[in-house]
Amino acid sequence: MLKTFHVSTNQHDQMIDVTSQVENWIREQGIEEGVIVVSSMHTTAGLTVNENADPDVKTDMLRRFREVYPWDHPEDRHAEGNTASHMKTSTIGHAQTLIVDDGRLVLGTWQGLYFCEFDGPRERKFVAKLL
Repeated sequence: MLKTFHVSTNQHDQMIDVTSQVENWIREQGIEEGVIVVSSMHTTAGLTVNENADPDVKTDMLRRFREVYPWDHPEDRHAEGNTASHMKTSTIGHAQTLIVDDGRLVLGTWQGLYFCEFDGPRERKFVAKLL
C-alpha cells in the first residue's frame, strides 16, 4: 500500500505536523501492526520526528537552520539560488521509518512527525508505504 499525501506550504521555511494525517490513513487501511516508511518527494523538503508540544521548538529549529545555512552565501554556485534549502533537507533527511502498533505510530509522549519545508511556499507531496 502506497499513499501520496499533499501538503500546501505558505512560508519560505516551516514545519507542518502531519502525524494525524498519517495515522488516519493507517487506521483507514485497518493496519494494526507493522512498519511505515514516509518519504518526501523533494530535494528541498524533508521529514523529521521531533517535539510537538511546544511550538517554540519549531521556531527555534527553523531559526537555527537559517543561522547554520544562510540563504545568501557569496560562494554558492547553484543556479536556482536555493543551496541552503538543499543543505537543510540533507541535514533533516528526506525519510523516516516508524513502527505501527495498535493502529498508531509508536512515538514518544512529546513526538510528532513533521513535513519540513525549506524552499516555499509550494505545493508539496510525500509518500507513505506500509509494510
